[in-house]
Amino acid sequence: MIKQNLELKATSFTLSVLYINNSNLDSVANELDKKLAQAPQFFIGAPLVLNLSALNECNVDLVALKSLLVERQLIIVGVTEASANLATQAKELGLAVMKSGKQAKAPTIVPRTTKIVKQNVRSGQQIYAKESDLIVFGAVGNGAEVIADGSIHVYGALRGKAMAGAAGDNNSVIIASSLEAELVSIAGQYWTADSLQQHCHAQRGCVRLEGETLTVELLPQ
Repeated sequence: MIKQNLELKATSFTLSVLYINNSNLDSVANELDKKLAQAPQFFIGAPLVLNLSALNECNVDLVALKSLLVERQLIIVGVTEASANLATQAKELGLAVMKSGKQAKAPTIVPRTTKIVKQNVRSGQQIYAKESDLIVFGAVGNGAEVIADGSIHVYGALRGKAMAGAAGDNNSVIIASSLEAELVSIAGQYWTADSLQQHCHAQRGCVRLEGETLTVELLPQ
């Protein structure tokens, strides 16, 4: 049987949508840099669609907008909800002009294993539990990162960054003996240290999602 050189098959991919709500590109760049500094793994290298609905009445240089995004290692594949003028610019840049679809929840992934780390995670270290829960018998220091496709349990102080549900599991949780994190994230929804301190600081707690909003529940000491 001779295999065809080309095959066209229907399939589906999850694309994140980046809403551009300001025509001032300096402001967009400044805010984007802050977000990338907090959680670069959620943006860099991921295909993005730009929602331009807020810019349809503005005279925006789409070439400059694309350039500032590409400079930050963001991969732009298309635009949606663009005016006729912006859609024309997008086509000239080789971007797809896409119809706006319903927002879909990320697929839930059930962890198949548990990764156990029996030591402190020090500054500069990154631990990733692929398709797994992560248990750390120790502390997670400032500047360290612990990432899991499932839940994260830290039996010590959590001072670095913790990202659970990294592959989209909304049911993941982050539990720590002392919540002092620089950043906590579940399925892409995140709090920085300032937000976390407003709800819980240096206490034993469980961070989880309620709908699309993070919440924290204090646990008995």
